[in-house]
Amino acid sequence: MDPLERFAHDTYTVRKRIFNFLSTGFHIYDSNENLAMYSKMKAFKLKEDIRLYTDESLATEVITIQADRVIDFSAAYTVKDAVSGETLGSLKRAGFKSMLRDEWLIFNADGSELGKILEDSTLKALARRFIGLVSLLMPQKYHVEVNGQTICTMQQNFNPFVMKLTVDFTPDTNTQLDPRLGLAAAVLLCAIEGKQS
Repeated sequence: MDPLERFAHDTYTVRKRIFNFLSTGFHIYDSNENLAMYSKMKAFKLKEDIRLYTDESLATEVITIQADRVIDFSAAYTVKDAVSGETLGSLKRAGFKSMLRDEWLIFNADGSELGKILEDSTLKALARRFIGLVSLLMPQKYHVEVNGQTICTMQQNFNPFVMKLTVDFTPDTNTQLDPRLGLAAAVLLCAIEGKQS
């Protein structure tokens, strides 16, 4: 698959197997259900270092996501194009605000705030955290906002064995969010928020 074509789709699906204690694999499929990228994370790492590859061979790296410190509420995650070395931007959890409702800030390569990722509602977020089966019956949905407008949605589907996140860039008609940064955010949500479930 051509590198540019890899990021040219309007929709993607990120899949993660739930029951794998030694490592976590993320498969990212494009709108044609072709494998666009793959990531394998080792368990028990104190500092997140996520790498996306073209496929399961891990031969060609395309994106890196690296935490600036041992994981905590204030860690920032720098996203880079692994081929060019270009910094695409960074993602940072909105600290204690995220305890009740997930919120992430998105920054440009120059460090200025571009937008945010918000869980769909505080009421639903609280229900998911404190009522056992609610997260299965009412999976998380995130809205990516730039300039106060929703330009992307990320909808989670849970089953007992696979976590699936559907990423929809369709509303982003002017490409306000680099899809490489958007897909990195989707993988990060699965990796970080998934650990809290």
